Amino acid sequence: MNEKRDIVIVGGGPAGMMAGLLFARAGLKVAVLEKHADFLRDFRGDTVHPSTLELFHQLGMLDDLLQLPHSRVDQASIHIAGRQMKVLDFRHLPVAAPYIAMMPQWDLLNFITGKAKQYPGFDLHMETEAVGLVYDNAERVCGVETADGQILDAKLVIAADGRRSVLRGKAELPLRNIGAPMDVFWFRVDKPDNAGGDVFGTVLAGRFMVMIDRQDYYQCAYIFNKGQADEVKAAGLEAFRAGLRSLVPDLAGAFSQIASWDQVKMLEVALDRLERWHRPGLLAIGDAAHAMSPIAGVGINIAVQDAVTAANVLAAPMARGDNPDPLLEQVYARRIKPVRRMQALQKFAQDKVIAPLLRRTKPIERPFLILRLLNRVAFLRRIPGRVVGLGFGREDIHSPENPVKPL
Repeated sequence: MNEKRDIVIVGGGPAGMMAGLLFARAGLKVAVLEKHADFLRDFRGDTVHPSTLELFHQLGMLDDLLQLPHSRVDQASIHIAGRQMKVLDFRHLPVAAPYIAMMPQWDLLNFITGKAKQYPGFDLHMETEAVGLVYDNAERVCGVETADGQILDAKLVIAADGRRSVLRGKAELPLRNIGAPMDVFWFRVDKPDNAGGDVFGTVLAGRFMVMIDRQDYYQCAYIFNKGQADEVKAAGLEAFRAGLRSLVPDLAGAFSQIASWDQVKMLEVALDRLERWHRPGLLAIGDAAHAMSPIAGVGINIAVQDAVTAANVLAAPMARGDNPDPLLEQVYARRIKPVRRMQALQKFAQDKVIAPLLRRTKPIERPFLILRLLNRVAFLRRIPGRVVGLGFGREDIHSPENPVKPL
């Protein structure tokens, strides 16, 4: 593993794997390091938005991707004050697949891995944890050190190691914490016969839950005030189930399936971003550069856009042998505005919608005005559908194709 590579990517999540695919496609020698033995972990982000599906379409891989088990979400609604309000519509987006594909993230990552391995320059190292950076005499990052003491040299290191990134800390990149007022319990319940509903939220005074139809089960996100996880658990499992039944009476029987807190996974919500994504020899992307709130499920898709931008900016010059350092600021400059805009929307939703709902003690007697407008005027639902489905600053794939044909 001591051979000189063009790029070492740390982290085998959506950002790291997509970057690995695109740089290998451009003819570069790329190693992706993933600390786990496989991708079979408890991911919360299983939403592949229209913007990401469009990228696979541009790569000629969409049909293959959609052969994987998935469900499709082309609309979303919210249950409030005893009414179901339609709020999102993706069906009119100008892309090949105008819907969210709900598929397990491990399937998505295995799919990208299979496509990337067709290129001779791609190398994936599982069970390989990067624990530090290596510097040359000019204090430029020139590789990484692994937990077992190996040194991997590279012309560029890409930190895609998640919201608790080790490498961004080692590089002392400045982090801004924006904050979040809530945390989330994730769990699943099998769907009763004849139940359905794509994606919908349910709101009562002081409580809020989102349920995603995953064909034979619901993936559920129970949202509560930050720091109250121990308080919710201390009240007992039956109190938790009772609260869920009051939120979704039609599925009351299904919540009896929650027999242990082991079935309920905690997600500590974070909203932050690096004020600078790079230093000589190093670039941070994805959650390592910006942790997104789970609101609208956009995290995977923004991370993938980071990888596309990085490849668009860096792949061709690096294939010519150019030094990537002068170009790293371009990646940041092209991505920071879309990230800021999406995080601003998420913070607005957190502070002006979710936090007041969680503080509320009186029953909600009538849906809010904006929900009534979206429900009444179908055309208006296309606006949030476009923001959620395509995001901001969306880039097409412009990185070059591999001059060496895939294996």
